[in-house]
Amino acid sequence: MKVRPAIILLSCFVMSWLSLGSALGAEQRSNCILCHEKVTSGIVKEWAGSKMSDSMDCQDCHGSAHKSAQDAKKAELPTPDHCGSCHATQYKQYADGKHALAWVAMEAMPTTGFQPHPYIEGLKGCGGCHRIGLRDAKSRRDYRYGMACISCHTRHKFSKAEAQSPQACRMCHMGFDHPQWEMWSSSKHGAIHFADPASGRAPTCQTCHLEDGNHRVMTAWGFLALRLPEPDAEWMGYRATILKGLQVLDPAGNPTPRLEVVKAGKVARLSAEEWQAERDRMLKTCNRCHSSQFARLNLENADAMIKEADRLMAKGIDLVAGLYQEGIIQPQPGKLAYPDVLTFYEAITPIEQKLYVMFLEHRMRTFQGAFHNNPDYVTWYGLAELKKDVVEMTRDAHEMRRQKGK
Repeated sequence: MKVRPAIILLSCFVMSWLSLGSALGAEQRSNCILCHEKVTSGIVKEWAGSKMSDSMDCQDCHGSAHKSAQDAKKAELPTPDHCGSCHATQYKQYADGKHALAWVAMEAMPTTGFQPHPYIEGLKGCGGCHRIGLRDAKSRRDYRYGMACISCHTRHKFSKAEAQSPQACRMCHMGFDHPQWEMWSSSKHGAIHFADPASGRAPTCQTCHLEDGNHRVMTAWGFLALRLPEPDAEWMGYRATILKGLQVLDPAGNPTPRLEVVKAGKVARLSAEEWQAERDRMLKTCNRCHSSQFARLNLENADAMIKEADRLMAKGIDLVAGLYQEGIIQPQPGKLAYPDVLTFYEAITPIEQKLYVMFLEHRMRTFQGAFHNNPDYVTWYGLAELKKDVVEMTRDAHEMRRQKGK
């Protein structure tokens, strides 16, 4: 079959035009690419493999002031605002959610200011994970402010598929106080996922916490597993003791300035409506695989594990509070005469060191294991350790009284 000359001519014109456009694109990017292929070839390779390389230039994020090796400091470092200019929906969800407050929550801890500079600002300790939080863009436009989006969509590939992998969550959500990775990966959900990852049969972190791509990443209970008001009067008694141990309430039960920090950091749910809205959202996610009755029962049983953990936690706090009341433990200057579990490893006595581990490790594992469907974590790393803590702290308190002649 013969092809008409006009079609051939048109095809040649189109191919020439596309080639010219491609050549211009390469020329426009050549200054960045030709240099960085030599000095940071890994960055160029990552960028070339990203979808953004098809439509964006280096200057879109880094500006055009940087022209040579001599003026490298003129290169702008992008912030989440840069990402939000294109990904407005995701940025709004993120800014309204938990991850955006990660830096606020860390700086709210009473001993953060005592830590070595590399530990926080150098991102070698708490700052390494809490970098995902927003910082003051006007006064702190440094490299750390831009860490939010790239904590999951790592630079310069910015891969959506990478961020959708549960391994993207593993770097932060593991270890001492929040071993969600270990809990999920060794649960039935995790076992199914790793046995049959392509099927989507089992939920990953993103299925439940970023449902349909929602970047809020919120849960009903929050990091502290606290809600106010608590309709269960017995449970509210445990809660009041824990709030005193957090020094959100003073020993007399009056609010302290830390209550405002709890509100700002969204680490607790402070209305029944707020809590219920997050619970309903999670139930909707669970209902995609499970019946409403099954999902509700499992979540309510996990709620009950929080109450049991709180009962034991309140016992531990009361034990140490009694030592303060008797003058056996003296408060630090400017501090309340009451234990402060948020001092963590800066606690001043061995029994208070044990109390912070009780709160940050064993209580956390009891309820987090329940919600991640891992009975072993609930039992041996959580509840059993809480009971052991109470026994050992009772012995320690008795010995401290004996040494003081009381």
